[in-house]
Amino acid sequence: MPLLLTAAWIVLPGVVLAGALIGATGIGGVLLVPLLTSLGSIPLPQAIAAASLGFALPALVALGPLRRQPALAARCLPLLVGALVGAALGAFLVRWLPVAALMTGVTALVLFSGWRGLRRAKATAQPDSPLPAGALLAIGVLVGAASALTGTGGPVLVLPLLMLLRQPLMFAVVAAQAIQLPVALSASAVHAMEGRLEPRLALLCGVLMLAGSLAGQRAAMRLDTLQLQRLVSWLLLAVGAWFAWLLLAN
Repeated sequence: MPLLLTAAWIVLPGVVLAGALIGATGIGGVLLVPLLTSLGSIPLPQAIAAASLGFALPALVALGPLRRQPALAARCLPLLVGALVGAALGAFLVRWLPVAALMTGVTALVLFSGWRGLRRAKATAQPDSPLPAGALLAIGVLVGAASALTGTGGPVLVLPLLMLLRQPLMFAVVAAQAIQLPVALSASAVHAMEGRLEPRLALLCGVLMLAGSLAGQRAAMRLDTLQLQRLVSWLLLAVGAWFAWLLLAN
């Protein structure tokens, strides 16, 4: 495998770092495809397919909080069901909709949510009331579809949306981690049918990200809510700036 023979010394630690960011904040998976393509010499279609299936393993990190808090699991369920449906819909529509326009909207959402999150952290604003199940189902469909259409992954979309809607930060982070599973299953099924999926590469990425996610989750437990919100907000701004650079470069 080209990845293991050439740039493994830098790519594999980078994959672990992506997993750690997923475990700590729910975001980090956006690093994986660029790592595989630019440093690992993996063709883009195979890199996207491997990332899609690999994200299923770090999503398991969310099972701990969900198992310990049944009420949190019940709140996440409509979101996950919606994401499963939306990802299948997005995979079906991907060849007809303009991805560049969608990425522009995603970039604006991520940047605005990061900026607003920092302002809220300074003001110590309280979260709004929990969203009803119907609203979470609709958000899940939207996030699943947009994830399949843009290849950005569920967390980088659902986390800023929930922050924008002033939902509790811990719920937003756990939901961002868990939503990777239905999105990964739907997207991977499409990639497998199209012959783009390399199971060994996907498994390698998934195991490394899972290890990083467990470490990241433990590290995040040492932060209070205000510190975690600042970390998430700065990471959203960094990801948004990166997306903007990619759009301008193309």
